[in-house]
Amino acid sequence: MSLNFSDLPLRPETIAALNEHGFIAPFPIQEQVLPLALADGDVIGQAKTGTGKTLAFGVPLIERVIAPHDQEWETLSEQGKPQALVVVPTRELCIQVTKDLMELSTNRGIRTLAVYGGKAFEPQIDALQAGVEIVVGTPGRLLDLYRQGQLQLKYVSRVVLDEADEMLDLGFLPDVEKIFTSTPARVQTMLFSATMPGDIIALARRFMNQPVHIRASNLEDEGAVVSRIEQHVIRAHAMDKTELLARILQAENRGPTIVFCRTKRTAQKTSDDLVERGFRAASIHGDLGQTARERALNDFKGGKSDVLIATDVAARGIDIDGITHVINYQCPEDEKTYVHRIGRTARAGAHGIAVTFVDWDELARWKMIDTALSLGLPEPIETYSSSDHLYEMLNIPRDAQGRMSKVKKERTEKVASKTQSPAKKRERVRTKRIATEQ
Repeated sequence: MSLNFSDLPLRPETIAALNEHGFIAPFPIQEQVLPLALADGDVIGQAKTGTGKTLAFGVPLIERVIAPHDQEWETLSEQGKPQALVVVPTRELCIQVTKDLMELSTNRGIRTLAVYGGKAFEPQIDALQAGVEIVVGTPGRLLDLYRQGQLQLKYVSRVVLDEADEMLDLGFLPDVEKIFTSTPARVQTMLFSATMPGDIIALARRFMNQPVHIRASNLEDEGAVVSRIEQHVIRAHAMDKTELLARILQAENRGPTIVFCRTKRTAQKTSDDLVERGFRAASIHGDLGQTARERALNDFKGGKSDVLIATDVAARGIDIDGITHVINYQCPEDEKTYVHRIGRTARAGAHGIAVTFVDWDELARWKMIDTALSLGLPEPIETYSSSDHLYEMLNIPRDAQGRMSKVKKERTEKVASKTQSPAKKRERVRTKRIATEQ
C-alpha cells in the first residue's frame, strides 16, 4: 500500500498546501526521510538530483516552525527571530528553495526570506528586522549579515545543508563550519547531497548527533544517471555546432530546453545566435547581473522563452518540471557535472533527452566521463547538421533548417501559451492587438 502525505502526522494546513500544489504521495527520498525528520532526528539524505530532496527537509521545517497564526505564538519569547536556516550553494537554488517553502507555508503566515549576494543588503535587512521564521541563504551573504549583527542565529533550532557536495566544491567549508558553530540552540541538523565525499562525512561526524544516513534509490535505476533520460553523444565540429543545435531545437515534441556551455562568453554568443535565427532563447551566466539572471529565469519558467543557455552556475539551481531536452553544447568538465547537468530533465518521474556535443579536443575528457559512469558510449558518433542519422536519432523533421521558420515559431508560441496563466494570456493577446493596430 502506497503512502500519502495525508497518512503522515502533519498539520491540516500543510497537507492542504501539499495537495493544492499537486503533491499527494511522497517520492522515495521523502518517504524515507519524513518519519525520521518529523521525529526531530538528524538525517543525512543522499539521492540523485531531481528526486525531491527539497520537500524532504522542507515539510519537517514547516511543521516545527511556530508561526504568527499559531496558538503557541503568544508563548514564544523571541517572536520574529529566525527559527530555521537552510544553507544552499548558489543564488538560483536559494530562490528556488525559498519559493517551494513559501508555497507550502504561507497559509500559516510563516515568513521565509532568501538572502544571497548580488542584491542590495537593505531590503534583506529590512525583512529580517520586520521578522522572519525561515531563512534560506548562501554562505557568504548569511555570514555577512551575521557579522553585521542583522541576522541572529542564536535562536535557530533547525539547520539544513542542501547540495552539500557542491558547497564544499565551491570552497564554502569554513563558512559552513562557522554557521554551525553560530547556532548553539540547534536541535536538528539535516544534510542533503547527491554524492558523499569524505569531507562531508567528516562534517557530519563533527556537527550532527547520531545521524541516520538514508540513500534513496530505485531498484530499476541503480546507475549513476537516472535511467529515464535518453542519452545521445555526438562528435561535433566547432564550426557546425550552432547549425546542429538549431536543428535539434526543432525536434518533434521538444519542450523547454536547457543548453549548457562551459564558458560565459560561449553561453552569451550561443544565445545571441539562436535569437538571430528566430528561436525564443535567453541566457544565464556569471557576467549578467542578478536582476538580469532572475529575469531570464522567470522568462523561461513563464514560457516567454523556451531555450535557456546556461553555464554551470545554473546546473544546481534550476528545478523546473517539464524540461524535455538538455543539450551539452560543450562537454562537461567531469562526470559529476555531467550528472547534474542532465538531471535538469526527467524530473519528478518524467522522461527526458540529453544530447552531448564532443569536439575533437574533448574526446579524452568524454572518455573519462563515460568510464566513470559506465555509460557504454566511449566513441561519439561523428555527426554534422546534414547527417541523416541525426534526424532519425532525435526525431527531427526532414525539412528543418538552421533557422526557425515563421510557421514553426508560431506553433511553439501557441504551445507555450497553453501553459501560461490567464493573466499572461490576456497580456499576450493585448500586446498582439496593439502591434496589429499600429
